[in-house]
Amino acid sequence: MTAGNARVKEARKLSRRSVRAERRLFLADGPNAVTEALAVPDCVVEVFATPAATERYADLADAAPVWTLVEDRAVAGLSDSVTPAGLVAVCRFLDLPQPADARLVALCAEIRDPGNAGTVIRCADAAGADAVVLAGDSVDPYNPKTVRASAGSLFHLPVTQTPDPYAAIRAAQHAGLQVLAADGAGEVDLHDAGDLLRAPTAWLFGNEAHGLPRELAAAADGRVRIPIHGRAESLNLSTAAALCLYETARAQRR
Repeated sequence: MTAGNARVKEARKLSRRSVRAERRLFLADGPNAVTEALAVPDCVVEVFATPAATERYADLADAAPVWTLVEDRAVAGLSDSVTPAGLVAVCRFLDLPQPADARLVALCAEIRDPGNAGTVIRCADAAGADAVVLAGDSVDPYNPKTVRASAGSLFHLPVTQTPDPYAAIRAAQHAGLQVLAADGAGEVDLHDAGDLLRAPTAWLFGNEAHGLPRELAAAADGRVRIPIHGRAESLNLSTAAALCLYETARAQRR
């Protein structure tokens, strides 16, 4: 198929959030994402691949429900990567429910950068978290850059969206989780929070540029600061999330 083929054109429209939401479909770009998507039952609708990628990833071609050969230019139009790997899958929304017995959740409020969102999802997966919640005016988890930055982790744990961060906090508390805000002005030092972190916990992270609004941090059950020992003003979102999630995973596994 060429880049002008009707099916390729329709798939290319999934780069827009409104189209993804309407069709409940998204694009997974590259062998890692396609591999993880194929491991989820009924997730993949179709894979577009170049002849070279088909030869290289023959095992994926055998596993796909539909594998469509396309020219290089067609795949380039579906990929947001600088150097496309030659295969892109059209996938259904995942809709994995958060487990009722969740003990570790990342709750992100107003996260706008798709790369940051994908990295937080990847960190949460690596730390053994049970779910990620993107609350408020946050980036779409199915944004192509978010999917790529998650490095396949989007397919491993529930990632949900809610328009109201306060409702997300209340829902976490109702589910038996303490909500801890990652806040540079927090009254508890992360290094001293071991006993606190043994309880089921939802970490509340704020916007990359502005952090957590004071009112939102106040709605949490506690506010925890990450100590800065050097001269850096602060840590970026994904680094802060990794530290908080891993410290909690360590405390809960003792």
